[in-house]
Amino acid sequence: MPRQIFAKKSIDKLITESERPEHALKKTLGPVSLTALGVGIVIGSGIFTVIGTAIGGNPASVATWSESPVIDLVWGALHHTSGIVAGRPGAGPALVISLVLVACVCALTGLCYAELASMIPIAGSAYTYSYATLGEIVAWIIGWDLILEYAFANMSVSVGFAAHLVNLLDWFGIHLDPKWLEPAYLPLGAQDLAGKDIFAPGLHFGFDIPAFLIVLILTVLLVRGIRESAATNNAMVLIKIGAILTFVFFGLSFIHPANYHPFAPTGLGGILAGGSIIFFTYIGFDAVSTASEECKKPQRDVPIGIIATLIVCTILYIGVAAVLTGLVPWRSVAGDGAPVVNALQRVALTPGAHRLHWVRLAVLFGAILGMVSSILVGQYGQARIWFAMSRDRLLPDSFGRIHPRFRTPAFATIVAGFLVAIPAGLFDVGTLAEMSNIGTLFAFVLVSIGVIVLRFKDPTRHRGFRVPLGPVIPILSIFFCILLMAGLPARTWLRFFIWLAIGLVVYIFYSRKRSEFYQR
Repeated sequence: MPRQIFAKKSIDKLITESERPEHALKKTLGPVSLTALGVGIVIGSGIFTVIGTAIGGNPASVATWSESPVIDLVWGALHHTSGIVAGRPGAGPALVISLVLVACVCALTGLCYAELASMIPIAGSAYTYSYATLGEIVAWIIGWDLILEYAFANMSVSVGFAAHLVNLLDWFGIHLDPKWLEPAYLPLGAQDLAGKDIFAPGLHFGFDIPAFLIVLILTVLLVRGIRESAATNNAMVLIKIGAILTFVFFGLSFIHPANYHPFAPTGLGGILAGGSIIFFTYIGFDAVSTASEECKKPQRDVPIGIIATLIVCTILYIGVAAVLTGLVPWRSVAGDGAPVVNALQRVALTPGAHRLHWVRLAVLFGAILGMVSSILVGQYGQARIWFAMSRDRLLPDSFGRIHPRFRTPAFATIVAGFLVAIPAGLFDVGTLAEMSNIGTLFAFVLVSIGVIVLRFKDPTRHRGFRVPLGPVIPILSIFFCILLMAGLPARTWLRFFIWLAIGLVVYIFYSRKRSEFYQR
C-alpha cells in the first residue's frame, strides 16, 4: 500500500491514454476561446455576487471560535488572547488592496499553472499534475478537493444568478413569492430596500428555484458539446464586460468620498478575509488548464489564456470594487447576492440619479449573462475532473464514458449538474463561497509544489512555457496561498478537513482497489 499511494503516472503515459479513441475529446479551442473561458468564470462568479460578502463580511452577533478567521486565532494565541471575533470581517473599501494582493498571488500561481499545462495538456488540471508529480494519494486528495471547489463555486454563483433575476423582475414590476426565489438558509435573513425583514435569519420554508433551473439548463448545453458551449460563452463574456464598464463609467459620477472612510475598517484581518473570499473566483485559471486537452495547440494557447485572463479580470475587479464602495456604505452589501445592481437601485432613488435606473437595467442583463457564463464554465471544469479521475479508474467507469454523438463526458456532466443544482436552492452565497475558497487555494498550493518537483525530476522535458526565477515564484505562490487560507473562518477549515477525511475513506475502501497500481 505505501508503494501504491506514492506511485506516479508518467507524463508520456498520461498523454497516450488521453489519445485513445474511447477517451479522446474533440480538439476545437484556440487562445481566444480559452481566454473567454477564464474570463467567463472569473468575472462572472465574483464581480457581481461574491464581491458583496468580501466587502461587507459575514457578521455575527456572537463571537465564536468557529466563525473567527484562523489568522485571528493564531495571532491571538501568540499574544495570549483568544483571538475570537464576531463573524468573518469584511474588507470594506480596502477590498481594492485585497484585490491587488490576490492579483499578485494569482500571477505567481498562474505562471505555475501555465508551465504544467504546457507540459501536460490533459483534462484534469491540478489533479492530473499531482498524479504526474506527487503520487496517487495526493492526486486523489486534490481531485476530491476540486470536486468540492467547483461544486461550491457554482452553487454560490447560481444563488447570485437568482438574486439578479429577481432584481430584473422587480425592474419590470413583476413580484413573485419570495420563498421560491431565496435560499432556504439565510444566516443574515433577507430585507427589502427599506430595511424591513422579509425573512428572519436562519432557515425558512422555501427553495431557490431560479438557481436550481439555470444549472440544469446549462447541463443540457454542455452535454451537446464544448464548441457550442464555447461559442455561447464568448458572446456572453463580451456582453458582461460591456455591462461592467457601463457600471464603472456611470457610477463614477455618484461616488460619495465619505463612503471611503474609514478605508480599512477591520484592519489587516479584513483585508486578508476579503482577499480569501474573492480568491475563489480565480478558479478560471484552473478551468483554462482543464480545457487543455480540447485545445488545438495547448503548449502555446494555455499559457496565453491563463495570463490574459489574469490581466483582464484584475483590472475589471479593481474598477468595480472602487466604484461600488464609493456608491454605498460598505456594510450595506453584506450578504447581498446582487450587490452591484442593488447599489444602483439604492442610488437611483436619490435626487438627480434617475438615469441610473436605466443603467441598472443594462448592468442587470450583463450580470445575468455573466452568471450564466460563469456557471457554464464551472460545470464544464467539474465534469472534466470527474472524467479524468474515472479514466484513471479512481472513480466508476460511468464517469469516463464519452457520448457517442457529442463526444462529451455526458454522464459526469449530468451528475455534476444535479450535485450543484439542489444545494444551490438551499444555501446562501456567503456560506457557499467560503467552502469553495479553501479548495481553490489548496489546489493552487499543490500545483506550485508540482512545478518544483518536475524541475528536479524531469528537467529536460520540453516546456512550452517556463516559470522564470527558478523555484522562487512557486515558493512565493505557496506562501501567499497559505496566508490567504488563514483568512478563512475556522469552521471552513474544519468542514474542509471533514470532506478530505471522507475522501480518504472512499479512496482506501474503493478507489485504491480499482487503481492500475493496486497489487493484490
